[in-house]
Amino acid sequence: MPGDTLTRLRVAITAFFALDGFIFAGWVVRIPAIKQQTDASASTLGLALLGVSAGAVITMTLTGRLCHRFGAHPVTVVCAVLLSLSVALPPLTHSALALGGVLLVFGAAFGGINVAFNSAAIDLVAALKRPVLPSFHAAFSLGGMVGAGLGGLVAGALSPTRHLLGLTVVGLLVTAAAGPTLLRHEPPRPPERAHDAAGEAPRRLDGRTRALVVVFGLIALCTAYGEGAMADWGALHLEQDLDTSPGVAAAGYSCFALAMTVGRLTGTALLERLGRTRTVVAGGTVAAAGMLLGSLAPSAWAALLGFAVTGLGLANLFPVAVERAGTLAGPSGVAIASTLGYGGMLLGPPAIGFMADWFSLPAALTSVAVLAAVAALIGVTTRRAAAG
Repeated sequence: MPGDTLTRLRVAITAFFALDGFIFAGWVVRIPAIKQQTDASASTLGLALLGVSAGAVITMTLTGRLCHRFGAHPVTVVCAVLLSLSVALPPLTHSALALGGVLLVFGAAFGGINVAFNSAAIDLVAALKRPVLPSFHAAFSLGGMVGAGLGGLVAGALSPTRHLLGLTVVGLLVTAAAGPTLLRHEPPRPPERAHDAAGEAPRRLDGRTRALVVVFGLIALCTAYGEGAMADWGALHLEQDLDTSPGVAAAGYSCFALAMTVGRLTGTALLERLGRTRTVVAGGTVAAAGMLLGSLAPSAWAALLGFAVTGLGLANLFPVAVERAGTLAGPSGVAIASTLGYGGMLLGPPAIGFMADWFSLPAALTSVAVLAAVAALIGVTTRRAAAG
């Protein structure tokens, strides 16, 4: 495939990563307003938020099959349209049950596009023969930063209905601009993946390889748990526990997303310098320290600093985990690690909601620090097996 075509594909896929982060962040910064609108308790809201992660995890296997049959590019475009339309639904609800139902639809679109554009990105990375996967995830984080920042600016002026309807318009416009590039070109197929194009069954995994893939999936789970917690509960913690304004509360996720963007933009250089194991260990340790500060700090500004440090620490854990799983076991490894990773988002919202009711929201958020430390510990204990 010509180099200019690969460049156009990279730009288009990057646009969809950024759009995904933009729409998702635009939704999460309005969670406090939606909570008030539905008159939900913390635990009830956690169950409603479970719809996003449940919808995502349920559709992952199905989306993988659709990508195999129709190609990752058209599936990415269709899921982008569904994501853009479904984000306008939450403000139309007035009960936790209805909110959970529409979030199931939103989560299905969110999970579908994540599987589709990650599959497209992995094919492109293999064709480019450069470790640029963190740059795609940086686009997601950058989109999240912009979406959260814009959400903070308009929170006091626009109702959630008008704000999220605006996200729908933006999403459809970006899809109309970037979608044709994906629809015109098939994903590049490097020689080592020629069997996928031929429709042959993937090779069977031995027990040791499958175990290592699951280990990398657990690292992805710990990371996704932290990202989901920051998205669903970070703004509420700042507004409810630290008495900040809605604008400052929205800035919490913006700081987290900005730090993740910086960490992922420098991820390739960091991996080349430290290697994968040291990157995971350092990242998990930094994230644990940052989240302890962010959840237990007595002031908003200290909490914002903690959120930023957490973002830096978590930045490259998910890309490293997915890449290592794919290197060990090909597309099936990517699927296993991704499903476990997004399972972290499935576990996070209700777990933190119940812990917030039993103890307090700050105490519940320290669970993010615990799982980040677990990711670092996994990196240490499996370094020899992973290297082998």
